[in-house]
Amino acid sequence: MELKDVIMQRKSIRGYEDKPVPEDKLNAVLEAARMAPSGGNRQPWKFVVVRDKEKRKLLSTASGGQGHVAEAPVVIAAVGTMPENMMACDVPGYPVDLSIAVDHMTLAAVDEGLGTCWIGAFNQDKARDILGVPKNCKLVALLTLGFSKDPGRPKDRKPLEEIVCYDIYK
Repeated sequence: MELKDVIMQRKSIRGYEDKPVPEDKLNAVLEAARMAPSGGNRQPWKFVVVRDKEKRKLLSTASGGQGHVAEAPVVIAAVGTMPENMMACDVPGYPVDLSIAVDHMTLAAVDEGLGTCWIGAFNQDKARDILGVPKNCKLVALLTLGFSKDPGRPKDRKPLEEIVCYDIYK
């Protein structure tokens, strides 16, 4: 599939078939994260792949009861291992690095015929405890992954003229 088609087809999926994700498809998604760029090529991340049904239910509860977190056959937790690192521009590096990696996964998933939903609404401490993430690390996102049983919401995006300016912020 062409990259522009993958980008246009990517949607947040909140309904999943009760069907496991084949290992080769899961590995293709994880490989996309591995190949993502990171500041200084530090790769300050770990990805916790959650297939256990009970853990997914607990993560659903930690995510304010979002049912698709429990329903998806896979949830990938994106963990920053260097949350103290600041970029020269005074922005924390770990959410930037992990956002790039998670976005790579969302696009690879579309290419593999899978759906995803990026979950940012979750309780950090509860999710950390469920997954055994050390206190010196920070969960940035949970990513649901599986075969979509719904088409997702239509994309509604602002026109370029509304979000792009040239040479100076206006």
